[in-house]
Amino acid sequence: MKSVSITKAKASPEQIRYANLLFWGAWLSILLMIVTYVIYLAGILDPYVPMDKVQTYWQLPVHEYVERANIPLGWGWVKFLNRGDFLNFLGLTLLGGMTIICFCTLIPAYLKKKDWPFLIISICEVLILALAASGILAVGH
Repeated sequence: MKSVSITKAKASPEQIRYANLLFWGAWLSILLMIVTYVIYLAGILDPYVPMDKVQTYWQLPVHEYVERANIPLGWGWVKFLNRGDFLNFLGLTLLGGMTIICFCTLIPAYLKKKDWPFLIISICEVLILALAASGILAVGH
């Protein structure tokens, strides 16, 4: 029988940076979601959709809910961060944007190392994800 040698894979500094930033960013996002939800529940900021209408709107299909409640589409919610129910979106947005943030930190490192393939991949990831998040290429609903 042939003996198999197992070598341990070692993460690069860039992988460690990405993983640490993603870890702490995800926890920060969750904390932000908790804090903004408490603000919403406590009524510290008035909601955009009145509490007495929420249950009525929840029973509707999404397109009707959006129409009846006059909910802004796309990034329109940003104008309503002074409302308790829209403030909750901050944590979700941060969590969703963590991949872009993490890749942005890799670009200078790969540029310094002159690691052209990973530099190009990182730049493309940031551009594609930012374009997708922008809503410019809105497709479907």
